[in-house]
Amino acid sequence: MADTADTRTPAQIEADIKRRREVLAETLDEIGVRVHPQTIIGDAKAKVVAQVDHTVGRAYVQVNRVVSEVRAQFVDEEGALRMARVVPVALVAVGVVGLLAMGTRRRKG
Repeated sequence: MADTADTRTPAQIEADIKRRREVLAETLDEIGVRVHPQTIIGDAKAKVVAQVDHTVGRAYVQVNRVVSEVRAQFVDEEGALRMARVVPVALVAVGVVGLLAMGTRRRKG
C-alpha cells in the first residue's frame, strides 16, 4: 500500500495554497480578457486585416507580373521601344477613341 502521508508543515501547505490561488487568479484574469467582447472584436478585425493584406499582396504580385509581361512586348532588352508593336496599338487606340467621340456627338445632335 502506498504511503499517502503529507510531510509538509502547515506553513508550507498554506504557502502552496496561496501560490495556487495566485496562479488561478492570473488564469481567470487571462480568460476574462480573452472572452471580453472588445478582445474578440479586435481579434476578428486583425484576422480580416491579415486576410485582406494577403489578398492585396497576391493581387499586387499578379498585376506587377502582367505589367512586366506587357512591357516586355513593347520594349526590347535595351529599353528601346519596339515601334513595330507600338504603332499598331497606338493606331487602334486612336481609332477607338475617335469612334467613341463620334458616337457621343451623334447622340447629342
